[in-house]
Amino acid sequence: MNHHPGQISFPGGRFEAGDADAWAAALRETEEEIGVPRAAVEYLGRLPDYPTTTGFMISPVVGLLQPPLQLAPDSFEVEEIFEVPLNFLADERNHARHAIHVKGHLRQYWAMPWGDYFIWGATAGILKTLSRTLLVPEAALSR
Repeated sequence: MNHHPGQISFPGGRFEAGDADAWAAALRETEEEIGVPRAAVEYLGRLPDYPTTTGFMISPVVGLLQPPLQLAPDSFEVEEIFEVPLNFLADERNHARHAIHVKGHLRQYWAMPWGDYFIWGATAGILKTLSRTLLVPEAALSR
């Protein structure tokens, strides 16, 4: 991996000639990187495109998996697979804003530390968007 090595991320990559859309690309990448068959993923929807500070545009899609799963990570691309409970990711108390100076510019990013893992950058930003999308304010439910 030439870009973002060692960072926690979702399966993903570039569109290829046979990919009809972001969903098809995500299914292909998920199967290639962690061994989840395309037919095992139920489509739930899309999140807004996510631009990175390094010049990439990520088109996040959301799918549902039913456990148990037999995972087969590609050892070249995947060092480890772990799970984080959705209720942890959706809880804004677990979202932290960080900043760093890079080449004279202040870059801000989200982070969601989980145990020994530090989920940050684009992955945390996408999870923040998912959290905002899933959460309905309590006041709206009473209308």
